Amino acid sequence: MPDIIISEFMQPSAVDDLRRDFDVHYDETLYKRLDELYAMGRDARAICIRNETEIRGAFFDAFPNLKAVGRLGVGLDNIDVPACQQRGIAVLPATGANEVSVAELAIAGLMMLVRGTTYFATPDVAAGKWPRGRLIGREVSGKTLGIVGFGRIGRHVARRAQGLDMTVIAADPHVPADDPVWARMGVEKVSFDRIWDSADALSLHLPYTPDTHNLVSAEVIARLKPGTILVNVARGGIVDESALAAALTSGHLGGALLDVYATEPLPADNPFQGVPNLILTPHIGATTDEARVRTGHMIADNVRAVLTGTIPDTAIV
Repeated sequence: MPDIIISEFMQPSAVDDLRRDFDVHYDETLYKRLDELYAMGRDARAICIRNETEIRGAFFDAFPNLKAVGRLGVGLDNIDVPACQQRGIAVLPATGANEVSVAELAIAGLMMLVRGTTYFATPDVAAGKWPRGRLIGREVSGKTLGIVGFGRIGRHVARRAQGLDMTVIAADPHVPADDPVWARMGVEKVSFDRIWDSADALSLHLPYTPDTHNLVSAEVIARLKPGTILVNVARGGIVDESALAAALTSGHLGGALLDVYATEPLPADNPFQGVPNLILTPHIGATTDEARVRTGHMIADNVRAVLTGTIPDTAIV
């Protein structure tokens, strides 16, 4: 029976690193076959996953000797962290490995949407049409970006927005007003109310919790400035999707980029069919060649550390 099970995609070079020291079973579709996964879990001391493998409930019965869960990403929605802590299992997120990729997607979406429908004009232009009049957009320079959640990814977004001459404000109750990061980065800490009322664009970078469920509600969307751009590359469930679709259809909002959804993949009856000024991507923010390499090797190193008696600084124990 293997020492380490990898049930979803992991960078092959990182898998090879682990195989030099451990008996590794790697099958990137194993998460789809729970009976098979659980059958080989008895002796496993570590498992490496993305966001499809559920670490909760019956999983723990099948993995009685588990010491580490390597999360090839940062979201922990699919891991019962308290249950892991009770069992002495170290949870190892890939903290920092995909920040640049996620931040770049947020900024790219923002810049596209501020220009209105310009980037959706390819079929018309290729057909010989010249629809310049309806493609007049706006500049990001001089606009105010409101960042909701000023953690590591939010700060990457802030730096890039400042490089585009945007004014950046941020709301995060978990970052104290006296934290030196505010002055160091030149970002004003504000309330949620201030963000909703004054931002020209919103970028969400906070976890999904009961407190953040539908944080961007129908009421919040209604009070946003006309033409506001909304970017969510954080977690589904933070935005009221039906209210967002209605606000885009009515023209109240200027555009939105969503990379995450309350249900993934989207169900057939989702509210986004035919909605204008909307970019939908399939939870791809953290998935670039560079991020995959960084993530894979970080998790390989951290799993090795736990199995040889060292707890990494980023571990949740």
